[in-house]
Amino acid sequence: MFSTYTPINGRKLFMGNSATSNIVGLGKVVLKMTSGKELTLIDVLHVPDIRKNLVSGSLLVKSGFRLVFESNKFILTKNSHFIGKGYVEKGLFKMNERKEEGSSRKRTHEVASGDHQRDEEPRRSKRAKIAKTFGPEFLTYVLENEPRTINEALSSPEAPFWKEAINSEIESIMQNHTWELMDLPPGSTPLGCKWILKRKYKADGSIDKYKARLVAKGFKQKEGLDFFDTYSPVTRITSIRVLIAIAALYDLEIHQMDVKTAFLNGELDEEIYMEQPEGFVVPGQEKKVCRLVKSLYGLKQAPKQWHEKFDRTMLSNGFKINECDKCVYVKSSHNSFIIVCLYVDDMLIMGSNRDVILTTKRMLTKHFDMKDMGLADVILGIKISKTSDGLALSQSHYIENILKKFKAYDSPPAKTPVDLNLHLAKNKGESEGQIEYSRIIGSLMYIMNCTRPDIAYAVNKLSRFTTVLEGYSDANWISDSKDTKSTSGYVFTIGGGAVSWKSSKQTCIARSTMESEFIALDKAGEEAEWLRNFLEDIPCWTKPVPAIMIHCDSQSAIGRAQSGMYNGKSRHIRRRHNTIRQLISSGIISIDYIKSKENLADPLTKGLSRDQVYCLSRGMGLKPDN
Repeated sequence: MFSTYTPINGRKLFMGNSATSNIVGLGKVVLKMTSGKELTLIDVLHVPDIRKNLVSGSLLVKSGFRLVFESNKFILTKNSHFIGKGYVEKGLFKMNERKEEGSSRKRTHEVASGDHQRDEEPRRSKRAKIAKTFGPEFLTYVLENEPRTINEALSSPEAPFWKEAINSEIESIMQNHTWELMDLPPGSTPLGCKWILKRKYKADGSIDKYKARLVAKGFKQKEGLDFFDTYSPVTRITSIRVLIAIAALYDLEIHQMDVKTAFLNGELDEEIYMEQPEGFVVPGQEKKVCRLVKSLYGLKQAPKQWHEKFDRTMLSNGFKINECDKCVYVKSSHNSFIIVCLYVDDMLIMGSNRDVILTTKRMLTKHFDMKDMGLADVILGIKISKTSDGLALSQSHYIENILKKFKAYDSPPAKTPVDLNLHLAKNKGESEGQIEYSRIIGSLMYIMNCTRPDIAYAVNKLSRFTTVLEGYSDANWISDSKDTKSTSGYVFTIGGGAVSWKSSKQTCIARSTMESEFIALDKAGEEAEWLRNFLEDIPCWTKPVPAIMIHCDSQSAIGRAQSGMYNGKSRHIRRRHNTIRQLISSGIISIDYIKSKENLADPLTKGLSRDQVYCLSRGMGLKPDN
């Protein structure tokens, strides 16, 4: 299989599920195609643990090949010459290879940009193998996860691309005079920094460019010392859609530009020191630090400083800022107009004619380091396509990635987003996959907000089960014969995790189990009221905030709370009864019965068996460390 091979020790392959596998070798593989031509793959990683053969479509495109997908097949060409083709089998594109004489069948390789699994084991050739020391013949041809460090990037098969991106970032920083080296002043603490390495993809999934960012560890900044105000406006996705609709209606060209190292353009007013970046420590000045003169990615004030700089530039060149969206800039005269929409460092430019667009591009290039991307193709992961009817927006590549990520790629399509006969209810048992469920809803929300209003109701309905705030109340009536006071406990959860809890001795003596449960319920209601008021001011929380469900395992206490009158003689119980009744009638709380073995507040009032503690702890979001 390998035409050249070099053993490797100590390197790991990081996969999408955070698992790692050993890389035992690196070499070159020559595939003989049905066209009679050969496809040479360099830097092929030999990973015995992975039972799949993958060829990266994006890396083929990067190497000058062209991939054309047509219905259920794909065609591979280079310089207009046919190289090979393949067909879909069970959701995967399989490349056809030429059969060799004496071989039952040559191995079929999958072309993918991710981690598709192969459905069948490769058949071994009957010919004698030359190399016997490679281990199991399972190869992976692509490493798509981003490197975590410079060393990892520069030791990967894509090292030349990462090196170019890193050097480009450092050159931009130096040309911008972002910092100056100096000794650290006494009493000052420098911020750390980190390289963030990412691949940027086109709408078809092929790699557009390799991007490196030097990011300061701004989470260590202290308000009032090295930053003050951080607010920076961001354009609404609605604004982008409206502008694209206007462009389609009036047949306007939409151009796109990218601001290279946008956040490096803002000037700093504060004294901020940072450690020298990894891989670029100046020899002989290792103990010196970088005094930041201009903004850097990661600083808390960086977005604000960049936006203020861009505002000043646009205003000084005759643009006006839209009053409703501070990231949209307009300039008009009696016979022409130009509109610029900025989203952090990406911008859309549209105008009444190409001349005003080109003039604006030259102006922006004069003030900032810009990349002209020509006619708009992709913005924020949204593909813009010109059709006979106007302009179309789609996120097909993003949707495919979500389906693959959550292992739903082969799922049959639904006929409608919401089944009319399906009624959803909260899971009464142990929570399963709550975090993954929340991630799925978050991914669907981005699609819904950008291009898919048809799934808005379905996503909204499902999202209600990720943000439910509910409480559990319990009491233990005089468990100790030497102590006549009971124990109260409550716990509140959001999204499968406990956010508020308390276990305390009651301050008054309860005459019965019902009274002790009532006192505990009153404390839980008090906390529920505070939580509800708190959530009223949280912008992303569903409004109006619904009544908070409190689960209680005492049916007598629930019956008494829902009763309109209380005939007990204890004044302190009567006061609590009135309080709970008022919370229920005003829609702040509602009370529901739950079995004691399912009451999450049970461990807060008494000792329980190991199995009970384990089960209820998982319900509170606690996970075992194994």
